[in-house]
Amino acid sequence: MAATAADSATSTISAADTTTHLADLKHDAVEEPSSSSKSEEKIASEIEIGNLTINESNNKFFHDPESSNIKTITSGDTPYASAFTFEELNLLPELLKGLYVEMKYEKPSKIQAISLPMILNPPYLDLIAQAHNGSGKTACFTLGMLSRIDPKLKAPQAFCICPTRELAIQNLEVLRKMGKYSGITSECAIRAGFGNEIHTGKKQTVRPPITSQIVIGTPGTIRHRIRANKLSLSYLKILVLDEADHMLAEDGFKDDSVHIINKIRCVNPQCQVLFFSATFNETVKEFAAKIVKGNHNQLFVKKEELSLQSVKQYKVNCPDELAKVMVIKDRILEFGERVGQTIIFVRTRNSAITLHRILVEIGYDVTTIQGALKQEDRDKIVKEFKDGLTQVLISTDLLARGFDQDQVNLVINYDLPVKHNHPTEPDCEVYMHRIGRAGRFGRKGAVFNLLCSDADETIMTKIENHFGTEIAEVPDWRNEEDFVVALRSAGLL
Repeated sequence: MAATAADSATSTISAADTTTHLADLKHDAVEEPSSSSKSEEKIASEIEIGNLTINESNNKFFHDPESSNIKTITSGDTPYASAFTFEELNLLPELLKGLYVEMKYEKPSKIQAISLPMILNPPYLDLIAQAHNGSGKTACFTLGMLSRIDPKLKAPQAFCICPTRELAIQNLEVLRKMGKYSGITSECAIRAGFGNEIHTGKKQTVRPPITSQIVIGTPGTIRHRIRANKLSLSYLKILVLDEADHMLAEDGFKDDSVHIINKIRCVNPQCQVLFFSATFNETVKEFAAKIVKGNHNQLFVKKEELSLQSVKQYKVNCPDELAKVMVIKDRILEFGERVGQTIIFVRTRNSAITLHRILVEIGYDVTTIQGALKQEDRDKIVKEFKDGLTQVLISTDLLARGFDQDQVNLVINYDLPVKHNHPTEPDCEVYMHRIGRAGRFGRKGAVFNLLCSDADETIMTKIENHFGTEIAEVPDWRNEEDFVVALRSAGLL
């Protein structure tokens, strides 16, 4: 991963060269981010569904802290009982097989146990749902969409709209895996470069209307396809907004999202709307409640309980930008191959490019993703990282939300996240999403926040106050043993 000692003379750049690069790391624009026990009859170590045998030893567990309290607000007269097994949801055998064989699930997580009965049972009320990163939210709405499809009707019946193409592609992969045995058709509606986009040399052909039963895409593309009469709303049963807080935020995709929802309501007023995210600030929460139908259900977690228990957070005080690079090079990435993959978050595209250049010149094999890259390059970088071909990924907040990679155990906040229009104020929601990239599904993880100014310390303090937690400090940025202790405490060494 790093250059060897023998290579250090040629691979290590000078402090002067590094300082030249570091000048580019400042003053550029911020990039916006374009379960319970089984029933007694199934308590044996194997479960049988027809001729299907499942060994539970390989099943997946979610990060599902039992101490977390999910506040539930229900409307109407329908009583909802939590589902402690997937069998209690009356799912088709093909979907159960997908859950157990393909997804390796054992039982519903807490958010799944509570939300799935609300999603799957009449009168199919709208839902606003918030839960921890890695708690199984994606499986909630994916299973909800698959369960509502009429296999005989060859028309769009479910939409899932995501803020980025990377998240849309990832959600489609999960859906196809979970629905492998169902025969349900699906498609990704994003800009050219993935899935069913059609190319002929230099010129794109006119796309035919979408007939897939489930469509997952980005808001701009979905809106365009609807406007072009290439995406019918007539048979739509369920609409999902993933990372809904960003989809409904003023600085996110609010206009597109509201337009799509209003269009659907005009054509199909009974369509069920589901909003899912790990974070909802009060402004977005109030706005979301106005968009959904009068009778709707809500699930929320107190912000004090959102900080992931399986992920250890640290702050590192550095005297300057050069020291931050040295911490990454000499104190953190040296352990990278032993503890898993690493994502380094920066604030701007220029910062991503500059930090990438510095680390490559030092001798590290890193890749970088940011919004200015070509779509096919972004897809390639994500695939290589997910396939384990690269170990270190530098990213803007493009991948802060919803990006699932089990092997990511380290997150480095080279820059702390701040509000786009208020750079002195932390973006606590983005911080929560960033640290949620480490320690997915209950795995151990560590987050290092690199600070090098009074402004950084003020922002860090505000983040601590927001979540009601105190983040441990690494005593000395120059002392390797302090980082060893931190990683051991996180369960990574």
